[in-house]
Amino acid sequence: MTARHVLVQVLLWTGVACVLLSAAAVLRLRGTLMRLHALAPASCAGVPLVAAAVAVDQGVGRAAAKTLFIGLLFAAGGTVTTIAVGRAAVEAEPAEERGGSAEEGGGA
Repeated sequence: MTARHVLVQVLLWTGVACVLLSAAAVLRLRGTLMRLHALAPASCAGVPLVAAAVAVDQGVGRAAAKTLFIGLLFAAGGTVTTIAVGRAAVEAEPAEERGGSAEEGGGA
């Protein structure tokens, strides 16, 4: 086993662990916002780590650069999507379900 192969394996299995732990947390946690927080490691760390593993395995070149770019898009896009879904979920829920009073939501 070469050092490159070991690095690929470490990156790959770390990314897979992030995705699997996020999936387990989604099943375990209750509430929309808690589940959104549980998905963050998968989109921000899991997929980019898997993309990095693939890029290292591909070696230096265009294919590796494209793979790393896709991983960066997932990291940035996952964060932006999580924020947008979280805001929409907060706006859709009544104030009582969020733990606040009815007067807080009115904004007087």
